[in-house]
Amino acid sequence: MRNSFRFFLLALLAALVLGLAACGDDDDDGGGGGGGGGGGEAEKPAIKAGLVTDIGGLNDRSFNFLANKGLEDAESDLGVTGRVFISKSNGDYIPNLQTSAQGQNDLTVSVGFLMGEATATVAGKFPKNNFAIVDFSAAGLKGKPQNVEGLLFKEQEAGYLAGYLAGLWAKDNDATTVSTVGGQKIPPVDHYIAGFQKGATDANPKIKTLNGYSQDFVDQAKCKEIALDQIAQGSDVVFQVAGLCGLGALDGACEKNVYAIGVDADQSFAGDCVITSALKPLELAVFETIKSAQDGTFKGGTNRFFGIAEFPDAELLAPYNDVVPQEVKDAVDAAKQKLISGEIDPPATFK
Repeated sequence: MRNSFRFFLLALLAALVLGLAACGDDDDDGGGGGGGGGGGEAEKPAIKAGLVTDIGGLNDRSFNFLANKGLEDAESDLGVTGRVFISKSNGDYIPNLQTSAQGQNDLTVSVGFLMGEATATVAGKFPKNNFAIVDFSAAGLKGKPQNVEGLLFKEQEAGYLAGYLAGLWAKDNDATTVSTVGGQKIPPVDHYIAGFQKGATDANPKIKTLNGYSQDFVDQAKCKEIALDQIAQGSDVVFQVAGLCGLGALDGACEKNVYAIGVDADQSFAGDCVITSALKPLELAVFETIKSAQDGTFKGGTNRFFGIAEFPDAELLAPYNDVVPQEVKDAVDAAKQKLISGEIDPPATFK
């Protein structure tokens, strides 16, 4: 009996030793504390990312707002530690970019074309840091720093659909004129306008298009004044491409009971006159760029494009106002499919 009990204890001890060895083998194969999957590659450690706004700030409800949403998504989905640096004037660009780099952020994102010179300057001083800039080609930066990635968009695609919608609506309602209110004459603004004008005239060859620039992305009164002048000239649909300033254009359109189209994000909050908004996948671009910096696929000195060819599932227009008839929605959707197939290739510039 005593020998049987001793044998039982020895067998139990051997089983425990084998069990502990098996656990050790699982850890050695990369179980790594991430929970989840058996034996896969360990997750990359979360990085730190900084976002430097342009002077429109986070309350522009479009450009900077969307970029910040991309950073917030990276914080929640990727575990990234993020920090936003608000630029209240052009003079804040370099100090904010430097502070972000000095804070040991693995990636700093500059939000906007107007930050090109400042980004090139700071990137040159911090060659071991990664930077990305929205709306500016890496090849166009002074000194061509190899630690900066350009995040580029084909705004003319969303602009085309917005213009196509405006042209169809004008045709169905015996309207003769549609218009655009731009901020400054810079490539991303002109891309939108070029696409809009082409879409409007494709849908309605007889349509007249007006355009004006506020030379400002903040002062809403300036954009409202331009919109009111265009409406006085007969515009029945006003497309704003001027960030925070452009909210004034939407206000002017609603005040005069004509229709309007927002930009970058869904701006239906501005009033019932907003029939849709031309969308820009800034949120996606910032998130994907931070993700690439974290997983090691970030490529400085190059550009990354966020057009319909790269992201065919991306929405180019916000949900329509109820006043838009179904046949117009269907026609615009058909035009979108032609953008995806390449049958339609809107221009990026206009005369």
